[in-house]
Amino acid sequence: MPLVEHLRELRNRLAKGMLAIVVVTIAAAFYSQALMEFLSAPVPRCEKGLGETTGGACAVIAYTDLLSPFTTTVKVSLMAGVIIASPIWLYQLWAFVAPGLHKHERKYTYAFVAAAVPLFLGGAALAYTILPISMRVLLGITPDGSANILPMDKILDFTVRMVLIFGAAFELPLLLIMLNLTGIVTGRRMLGWWRGVVMGVFVFGAVATPTTDPVGMIALAGPIVVLYFMAVGFSLLNDKRRRRADPDAELDDDEASKLDLTPEDVGEIESVSSARALPAQASSDRDRVNGYDDIT
Repeated sequence: MPLVEHLRELRNRLAKGMLAIVVVTIAAAFYSQALMEFLSAPVPRCEKGLGETTGGACAVIAYTDLLSPFTTTVKVSLMAGVIIASPIWLYQLWAFVAPGLHKHERKYTYAFVAAAVPLFLGGAALAYTILPISMRVLLGITPDGSANILPMDKILDFTVRMVLIFGAAFELPLLLIMLNLTGIVTGRRMLGWWRGVVMGVFVFGAVATPTTDPVGMIALAGPIVVLYFMAVGFSLLNDKRRRRADPDAELDDDEASKLDLTPEDVGEIESVSSARALPAQASSDRDRVNGYDDIT
């Protein structure tokens, strides 16, 4: 198609995706109260309300300004609309890109999407599981005689950020596998990185989880390390399969392949070369000028 037709198709695909998000967002607005209770459930509530000043690991959820209830409801509804309508707008993007892909590229895309979704959902579920522990640790630092009053929008931002961090971190092994399948990184090289990767993952877990206890760090770093070694094992098997199918597949562009330097009998070479000689030229004199044909 010409460029104008591509742009028109892209506009139509985006319009359909946006329409699906708007429809689901409006529907989610009727359930915004239940959604906010679900996202704020990990926060330990104070039973006595604002009058409790024990400094314990509990908090009172409040709205800090006049527009906070409205903006929080819109934010939660829009987030639910984007997530729930993701199959529709992702399909629209796929339908726009798919005609330009080869058959094997589509096969790899299906496999990566099928693996990426469970990994992200697993990371998100793990984040939601350890959120109560993280919040109790953070609220436990409150000094005696003080109370914790948490704005609802801040709680939602913290919860969503933790879910996105855990979900995105669980995609690291899939990225390594993709690099291996494209021939950029070998499994042996990935295995040589294991000390630095394990150290970096635990440092990332300590920074990404804002708690002072090792529970959150281990909960994030432990599964990622396991998934990393699973990716290394898959890459090693894939490299072995690639070498068996094509021994020269891992050679660099400027690296020579192995040559057969076994000496041969000169007589055999002459007989083979004479057998592979060009067909005889026409012997007619009318095809020659001064004894030469049209080529010479």
